[in-house]
Amino acid sequence: MSVYVTKSFMPPIEEYQKYVEQIFKRGILTNQGPCVSELSEKLSEFLGVKNFHYVTNGTVALQLALHALDIDGEEVITTPFSYVATISSILWQRCTPVFVDIEPNNFTIDANKIEEAVTPKTKAVMAVHVFGYACDTDKIQEIADKYHLKVIYDGAHAFGSIYKGKSLLSYGDISTCSFHATKLFHTIEGGGIIVKEKNVSDKLELQKRFGHNGDNHFCLGINAKQSEFHAAMGLANFGFIQKCISERKRVSDLYDKELSGFVQRPKLQKNLEYNYAYYPVIFKNESELLRVFKALEKADIFARRYFYPSLNKLPYLLNGRCEISEDICSRIACLPLYPDLTDEKVSEICQILKEEI
Repeated sequence: MSVYVTKSFMPPIEEYQKYVEQIFKRGILTNQGPCVSELSEKLSEFLGVKNFHYVTNGTVALQLALHALDIDGEEVITTPFSYVATISSILWQRCTPVFVDIEPNNFTIDANKIEEAVTPKTKAVMAVHVFGYACDTDKIQEIADKYHLKVIYDGAHAFGSIYKGKSLLSYGDISTCSFHATKLFHTIEGGGIIVKEKNVSDKLELQKRFGHNGDNHFCLGINAKQSEFHAAMGLANFGFIQKCISERKRVSDLYDKELSGFVQRPKLQKNLEYNYAYYPVIFKNESELLRVFKALEKADIFARRYFYPSLNKLPYLLNGRCEISEDICSRIACLPLYPDLTDEKVSEICQILKEEI
């Protein structure tokens, strides 16, 4: 059987059927139905946050975050080391991305380089908690306060990480997350938005459902409402969150034990309770990475390059140099990681890596 970089967790089918039967009885499929409301409340409580919004995906969550904070057509400082959705959301809102290079330990935006990128046109910082590691939230907030900037955190990988005693998703003016099928907690497709200020949250609530309430239209909006069936999957998965994190830790610990000294790894930060969302490794160079990939594929095992290319090198962008990001992007990959990956398969993966390295 093929082994891929990730595998969606599936709850017992009876758990999902229980919620689906309720949906069929009620006949309510969307428009903030009971399952959406219940899941939103549970996730808000689990994360210890207020003003939580459950939406269709993590990309539209970023777009709504920018729009709700009135950041349209302005400069947004961001990272080149992320999935393309980070930059596409900025461009989609007709904003101008300004890239700041990453730091070399856990590949988040280098907060010490942000201030020199600020101009009179800068309106916000959109940073990414890459792989579930924490950005330097204190330094970023200090700069934001000094220059009156908004802070948005793309927390697509951050669900379940605890930083300085609270959810990593609780920082910034707005934090977003993804509940895509590949994430450690998923609703097949889906996303979340956590908003600091109640008035901004109220505005976003309107914007995510066409900008109107009943027959009263208040503002421009889009359709980011999630369906009852997606929420039902979230409710079925909810009770397994800690189990998924625990099993991911088991796999990660085994990788750590077998690969120590063979590959470079991100440095776990102080005050961070990690969620084990991914298992990134950094090879000596791109040639070594490609050689390992070829050997893994012969064994029907598929790692993935997270992330490639560095976003400042996208063909429709080509925005300056970010030397650290470009270097890391050329030689980083994520190894397979999911709850039911066996110890034997992890050992096989590690043996292939060690032979090729």
